[in-house]
Amino acid sequence: MNPKLHASRIGLHRGWTEFLQSLKSPQDQGFYLFMALAVLGYLFIRRNTVIDEIGMTIPQVSMPSILGGLLAFGVVIGPAYQLAMDREDGTLLRYKAMPHGIGGYVTSQLAYHSLGLVPMLLVILVPGFLLFDGLMQRGTTGWLTMIWVLLLGLAAMMPIGIVIGALVPSTQKVGSWGMLPIMVLVSISGIFFPIQALWGWVQPIAQAFPLYWIGLGMRSAFLPDAALAIEVGQSWRTGATVAVLAAWAIVGTAICPPVLRRMARRQSGAAVQAAREQATQWVR
Repeated sequence: MNPKLHASRIGLHRGWTEFLQSLKSPQDQGFYLFMALAVLGYLFIRRNTVIDEIGMTIPQVSMPSILGGLLAFGVVIGPAYQLAMDREDGTLLRYKAMPHGIGGYVTSQLAYHSLGLVPMLLVILVPGFLLFDGLMQRGTTGWLTMIWVLLLGLAAMMPIGIVIGALVPSTQKVGSWGMLPIMVLVSISGIFFPIQALWGWVQPIAQAFPLYWIGLGMRSAFLPDAALAIEVGQSWRTGATVAVLAAWAIVGTAICPPVLRRMARRQSGAAVQAAREQATQWVR
């Protein structure tokens, strides 16, 4: 069997195993419950608030955008933290010693974090459809649109998380290097309010990043054309959504391998020991 293919198969199996273990983890179950309560609680409080321009409620308009934001946040911060921790505890060093081990490791992380989105979406969508009317107004076409937006969004955002995890000097720095910038992008990307409410110079910056387009694509899946009244150019801009997300995916896929190779070359037993000592001092 081809060594690269064998490493990828092992990585997929490891990712699947880690996903199954996470479903049994009280910590992960608590995280899913917390996120569901936070999102549904916010939407329930605003359930009677109507956006006058389009005659739709806050839950109808905000649910798809929030789902897009959670996707982007999860597949950036999750891989970044995991990669930084695995580098510090010696996991990456062990993979480095195996033929095509780094490639297998990346495959496992892609599988694990992609699968991890499924329970996150389910714990929000299932009760959401029970609590609120008119969330999905495009039927089968809407569900198909949601699937391709999710897949393109994953491909566009996850390389960012991998690069952040490879570049940060320590796990403690992931918050400032990764979480803070993503929170800033979420705040300006139209997730919680129309992007036109922002200053004019901020709008093109927001549209240069994939998060805005993930939110727009998700809204195009859930909402009727009447909602275009609050979108830029009164259009779903489907072609631009595909182009921007695909461009980020291609660039990210091209950047990840050299960044990971550089990180792997710097991995050694001494580097792992130094990282462990630094983490111990930080905890103290």
